[in-house]
Amino acid sequence: MSFQISDGVTNMCMDEAILEARIENHIPNTLRFYGWNPSCASIGRNQSLDLEIDIQAAKENHVDVVRRISGGGAVFHDSQSEITYAIIAAEEDLRHIYRQTSPNTFFGVSESYTLITQALIHGLNRMGFCINTGVIHCPALFLEDKKISGNAQARKKGIILQHGTLLLRVNPELMYTILKVPQGVSKGKMVRSVKAKVAGLFDNRELPPISNEEFQTHMVQGFEQFLKITCETGRLTMYEQNIIESLKNKRYSDEKWLYKIP
Repeated sequence: MSFQISDGVTNMCMDEAILEARIENHIPNTLRFYGWNPSCASIGRNQSLDLEIDIQAAKENHVDVVRRISGGGAVFHDSQSEITYAIIAAEEDLRHIYRQTSPNTFFGVSESYTLITQALIHGLNRMGFCINTGVIHCPALFLEDKKISGNAQARKKGIILQHGTLLLRVNPELMYTILKVPQGVSKGKMVRSVKAKVAGLFDNRELPPISNEEFQTHMVQGFEQFLKITCETGRLTMYEQNIIESLKNKRYSDEKWLYKIP
């Protein structure tokens, strides 16, 4: 699938539509990379919107707000400084790949994260980045001990949706204008914490410019190399497009979903 830039609702509807289409076996396993326009704050499936997002600040800064179907914490997706990925695949297919190198090994949630994050690392290695793995609230990727990617999953009927951030640059001041700081913690302290623990791939680095399409190409090749698969460029099917429109008109236009009203 070609690199796409969409608003927050469209991006989340697209991930979910691909998940539903894969469940019904209308499409193969799918990998996509995308951007956000306008910037967007997303919250995990079970989070409280009021506790996580400053709605007024989001409106004033023209930032979308959406609830994901995946878990994890609140995330600020900067339209200028992030590429997001999503992989939608049958758990059995990922298990088979995992056991090529680790036969007779249990394959659960942790192992699926490991498999996918290693594929991400291979793509980033192709661009000259030396990446490590770790956990800060969720499985994450680190560059020089600073977090550059967080990830979350949703699982349904044997299909895994994993999506996550790939930070190009970080603006902590804007991030914590939109995201609320924990009770009893000042914004200044959170900004300092982000600067100390989080970084963008291209922060303070003299690297040649790279387009979104070139970035995607390297990442796809990393997945192909590590997972020993061949990716083919595809387009959304009419089946997926219909699901997207249905989700927009029903779930994502209903404030009960956004505010998690019983």
